[in-house]
Amino acid sequence: MSNRPNLTAVDLFCGAGGLSEGFRQAGFHVLAGQDYDEPSGATFSSTHHEAKFLGGPIQKVSTQALLKAAGLKKGELDVLVGGPPCQGYSVYNHQRGVDDPRAGLFREYLRIVDGLRPKWLVMENVTGITSIAGGQIVDEIERGMGTLGYRVKKRILKAEEYGVPQERRRVFFIATRTDAPILFPDATHGSDREKFVTIWDAISDLPVLANGEAAELLPYATGAVNEYQRELRGSAELVHNHSASKLSQTNMLRMQHIPQGGSWRDIPVHLLPEGMKRAKRSDHTKRYGRPRPTDLACTILTKCDVHWGAYIHPTQDRSITVREAARLQSFPDQFVFKGSRTEQYVQVGNAVPPILGKRVAETLIDASERTEAGDGFRPSLAVAC
Repeated sequence: MSNRPNLTAVDLFCGAGGLSEGFRQAGFHVLAGQDYDEPSGATFSSTHHEAKFLGGPIQKVSTQALLKAAGLKKGELDVLVGGPPCQGYSVYNHQRGVDDPRAGLFREYLRIVDGLRPKWLVMENVTGITSIAGGQIVDEIERGMGTLGYRVKKRILKAEEYGVPQERRRVFFIATRTDAPILFPDATHGSDREKFVTIWDAISDLPVLANGEAAELLPYATGAVNEYQRELRGSAELVHNHSASKLSQTNMLRMQHIPQGGSWRDIPVHLLPEGMKRAKRSDHTKRYGRPRPTDLACTILTKCDVHWGAYIHPTQDRSITVREAARLQSFPDQFVFKGSRTEQYVQVGNAVPPILGKRVAETLIDASERTEAGDGFRPSLAVAC
């Protein structure tokens, strides 16, 4: 995208910066990011050197502060991206609903839209948002964007169909005030396409660890053996964020009974947690899962706890590390996650996979290049820092 050197983006609710990393890979200059979480902000700042990070609650962030941080005037920004915190909508939150205070943060996104007037909008969220209150939240988002003068479309995208080694479903809203068509990326992986990227494709070159083994910097176990590994490794020479959580002796005993492709059903009843001893065999299908190397990963959550999902390493008796989770989310190895290990898992699990973000960003550029009408993606007058 060197012929469009000044494409600009601002990322709200940016977290560690998965969505903005995808846009950067597509050729955008990410000028600012905003999030209330300090460890996420530290990761974002260390990996987005040209961007200004604004911390604190979104409710206290003014549009003027964002424009100043980006070095732009109202109407000059090419795209505003962001994913309002999704815990209020997630299918994993059994108390989800419109009364969750996090469920209204999309209105802050719309407030910022009104103040910045970007040419394009990209909002991402969990699919659960479509069912809350009979779809009223989705209706309000679309109506709000329309009131502000944007045409909007939404679509559920499957991350694995774009080269991410993980089953992950997310709804994307794409909107524009230009005359360009609104496009979504065509799937590249799956039946009659490229083969899915598997768990082993993603992590097989990472160092072997014992349960509880902690190390901050390690050499790779092997050279990169496929294009996915080469792409994510880039110029990195050492592995960061790769230490294994220490599981209890009981969990270690449980894992000895779980083969590749197995789960809690393979654990003898006397070793099961009390709350699972009477569980129906149709329940908790991902708990204590050990995937096959040839599988796609289950959705990476904010904690890769073996009790809640298939987060046991395929060949080693331990849970997956932050770096392995990041690989399954398609983060480059040069992303070094800040904060405690718990905070690092949260950053990885909350993120949009950068590869998926890149595919979306490329469709915006493609849409702009297809039309000769409207202002499309004319480079901003401001010079990207």
